[in-house]
Amino acid sequence: MTKIAMTTPLVEMDGDEMTRIIWQMIKDELICPFVDLKTEYYDLGLENRNATDDMVTFESAEATKRLGVAVKCATITPNAARVEEYDLKQMWKSPNGTIRAMLDGTVFRTPIIVKGIEPCVRNWTRPITIARHAYGDVYKNAEIRVPGPGKVELVYTGDDGTEIRELVHEYDGAGVAQGMHNLDASIASFAMSCFEFALDTKQDLWFATKDTISKKYDHRFKDIFQEIYDDKYAARFEEAGIEYFYTLIDDAVARVMKAEGGFIWACKNYDGDVMSDMVSSAFGSLAMMTSVLVSPAGVYEYEAAHGTVQRHYYKHLEGKETSTNSVATIFAWSGALRKRGELDGLDELVAFADRLEAATLDTIEAGEMTGDLTRITTLENPTTLSTGEFIKAIARRLAA
Repeated sequence: MTKIAMTTPLVEMDGDEMTRIIWQMIKDELICPFVDLKTEYYDLGLENRNATDDMVTFESAEATKRLGVAVKCATITPNAARVEEYDLKQMWKSPNGTIRAMLDGTVFRTPIIVKGIEPCVRNWTRPITIARHAYGDVYKNAEIRVPGPGKVELVYTGDDGTEIRELVHEYDGAGVAQGMHNLDASIASFAMSCFEFALDTKQDLWFATKDTISKKYDHRFKDIFQEIYDDKYAARFEEAGIEYFYTLIDDAVARVMKAEGGFIWACKNYDGDVMSDMVSSAFGSLAMMTSVLVSPAGVYEYEAAHGTVQRHYYKHLEGKETSTNSVATIFAWSGALRKRGELDGLDELVAFADRLEAATLDTIEAGEMTGDLTRITTLENPTTLSTGEFIKAIARRLAA
């Protein structure tokens, strides 16, 4: 069989634990037999990030800017226990956070809909896409463990010597304090990415913050979104027959639970991190959600929305069989290949990405799936497949 040719490489970012195992299986069984795969490879496994003082993460982001499309495996963001487990030099930051900040992108996460996996929220009949701002907030915070009585202040010192000072709290004992920041330019990029994505997909766009409480920080998000919408997008939205809707984050949550879906929900960084897991789980499985980081410059980075499946990895190391859901990682590859094909004018590569996704969904709808799905499927008499068996079942359909 003649393999489908590529002209421009993808940036390939390898990862950690069970998803690293799945990553190689997907390449071996589902991609390389059909595509003459060209990638620029970066090992973002925790050991290599530690060995390179995390420079490999920065290099992969720069390569993504240069080549335009990347596909990323799930990676570990180490905590204190991981520092000890992997004998790390320091508690390295989230690779996703670093890459998002360097690309100034917005993360769009959408549930993968498949027959037999029904949403927990019965009125959700269409996907809800979470648009997550990819800069600042708690992910770029500064924190203090306050040892005792005293005061914490926010202080801004301008280049011209201007000083703005705000009291955070006067402590009469020990406590904690946190400072967060964001940038008008990053918020504007977030807004434009969301408006453009809404127009591209012909979906309504919702945005929500807590501006009634955070009258400067959150309110700035609200104001920038509204200014950009009024100036550049109001007429285009009206022409496309779609709506931009702003509300408070708690009201948005209540509305989402009663909605049918089929819209984009734009969230600040932390809100998006939390709500994307809620939406994906409610639609069926954390492993059934696509994730793509889109920069204002038109750069795309595809990944799974879930983590490294640590528990399954430890079972794998013990030689025990696992049944790990690889769908989101497969869709990360198919999304990246499709976008690469679109940008390079390679119709065959686009069509292959479509076939790969169809083969994956057909496998599940035929009753062959991993254990997490058999526990929630409405299909009768499903077959639980191991990690490798599921990927091989997809490969058989893809070959056919």
